[in-house]
Amino acid sequence: MDYVKMLSEQQLKQEIPKFSIGDTVRVHVLIKEGSRERIQVFEGIVIARKNGGISETFTVRRVTYGVGVERTFLLHSPKVTKIEVTRKGKVRRSKLYYLRDRVGKAAKTKQSFK
Repeated sequence: MDYVKMLSEQQLKQEIPKFSIGDTVRVHVLIKEGSRERIQVFEGIVIARKNGGISETFTVRRVTYGVGVERTFLLHSPKVTKIEVTRKGKVRRSKLYYLRDRVGKAAKTKQSFK
């Protein structure tokens, strides 16, 4: 049991910024295409955070060309190279799944200036 705990502590990332539900984040993801690697940036609103510890995930949603796109990332994955918080959101829910039904300005969250 101690070996599993020690192994998971080594894999945990140290430089994770504090972000919560409703924040707009920019996630840098490592993409492998054949033998080449590149970094793709995915920017959107965090609509969910689940679990904790090494298996913690977060879901980011954005609307591109009128189509809603959601991606779920493992927080401590080696493929997630960097997370930047671009805007702090002010929300009163722990999951923002209701944003899926909203269109345009109604799909935005209020900004927090703290």
